[in-house]
Amino acid sequence: MVSIDEVARLAGVSTATVSRALSGRGHVSDAAKTRVRAAADELGYVVSASASSLASGRNRNIGLLVPFLERWFFSTVLSGTATELMRQGFDTTLYSLAEDRDLRRNVFDTLLRRRRVDGVIAVSLELEDDEIDGLLALGIPVIAIGGPNPRLSTLTVDDVGVARLATQHLLALGHRRIAHIGASPEFDLDFHIPTQRRQGFEQALDEAGIDVNPTLFEPADFTIEGGFRAAKQLLGRPGEQPTAIFAASDEMAIGALLASRELGYSVPHDLSIVGVDGHELGEFFRLTTVDQFPLRQGARAATAMLTALRGGQAPEPSPLPFELIVRGTTARPAVD
Repeated sequence: MVSIDEVARLAGVSTATVSRALSGRGHVSDAAKTRVRAAADELGYVVSASASSLASGRNRNIGLLVPFLERWFFSTVLSGTATELMRQGFDTTLYSLAEDRDLRRNVFDTLLRRRRVDGVIAVSLELEDDEIDGLLALGIPVIAIGGPNPRLSTLTVDDVGVARLATQHLLALGHRRIAHIGASPEFDLDFHIPTQRRQGFEQALDEAGIDVNPTLFEPADFTIEGGFRAAKQLLGRPGEQPTAIFAASDEMAIGALLASRELGYSVPHDLSIVGVDGHELGEFFRLTTVDQFPLRQGARAATAMLTALRGGQAPEPSPLPFELIVRGTTARPAVD
C-alpha cells in the first residue's frame, strides 16, 4: 500500500500538510492542496479509515436501523440516506431488526455499544423505551423517520393525512362506494401505519356523510400478491360492487389493478384505484398515488444527521411532504 510519506515526498510537503489537505481539516494553501491531490491520484493513495478515525475521533460511519430489507419502501429510503452520506464521505452499517427478539436485543446491547458508528438513523421503526435509553446513552446523534417519537429528533409522516388525501380524491370524482385494502393485525406493527391509514380513509368518508361499510375492507400484507388476493375477495363478493379502491400501499394497489383486469374490469372506467408511496412501478402502471418521496425522506434524514454531527441544531419534529399524483387509474364513476 502507498504510504502518506510517499505522497508527501512526491508533493514536496510535510505529512501533516498531506493529512490536512486530504481531510479538509486545517488550513492548506490552494497550491499545496493541488499538489497533494495530484500526488495522491498518481500514486493511488487512499486515506486509511482507521488512521482517520484515530486522528479525528470519528468513525465516519452511520448505523441504519430498519424493520424490513425486502420491502421496496424501506430499501428506497435507505438508498436515499446512504447516497447522501456517501457523498459526504461516510460509510453506513445496516442493522435489519427482524422479528427475532434475540437478534434485535443483540443489536442494542452489543453491536451498537461497540461504538463503531458516529450516529444512528432509525427508519420507520417504533423503538421501545429501553432501546431508546440505550441509544441516548451512547451520546451520539439519533435521527428517526416515522413517528411520532417525542424523545428523538424525528421526521414524521402524517399517515392519517396521506389516507384522507387519497380518499378525498376518489370522493371528489364522485365515488361513494369505496373499498379499502389495508392490513391484518400481524402486519400492523411499527407506528400502526395501516391503522392510521384506515383511520384517514374512514375520516374522509365520515366528512362526506358516508357510512363506513365493513364489507368493503379487506386485509393484505403490503405486497403485490397480497393486494391481488384482497382485490379478488372484494370484487368476488355478492351484492353491489365498489366503484373505487383505496389501497394502503402502491404495491397492494398494483396487485388490485392486476386482479381487476383479470376479472374483466376496465380501469378506470369500471373501477378506480389509488395507492400510497410513490413506487417506481407507479409510472409504468399509470397508477394514481399519494407520493411520500421516500428517496427524499432518506436524504433529508442523512442531512439532519450530518448537521447534528457538525454541531448544528438537531431538527425539531417536523412533517414530511406528500403529494397526490393523478395518473390513469382514477376517473369519475361510470353512469349506468
